[in-house]
Amino acid sequence: MDKKFSKDILGMVNQKTGKNITENSIKKIAGTVTPDTLQSEAQLRALIKQVSQLANVPVSEETMKEIVSAVKKSGLNMSNLEGLMKMMMKS
Repeated sequence: MDKKFSKDILGMVNQKTGKNITENSIKKIAGTVTPDTLQSEAQLRALIKQVSQLANVPVSEETMKEIVSAVKKSGLNMSNLEGLMKMMMKS
């Protein structure tokens, strides 16, 4: 992911959440994500919870199920994660 894109995403996340999330905190979580993370429901749930806690934005069980289902159905992998982030930030 290029630096400009990373800064753009961080700015949008901070704006949408009203929080001041640092680049280092995002990198810390991102550094734990592996291709296996995106294939395992338990690991996906843990990742969603980490991000939710970081942003201090609660995620309901229904939303959690929808996210996990969407990721699994999409066949999402590390190489198209940037595209997903761009799509999510437009909403």
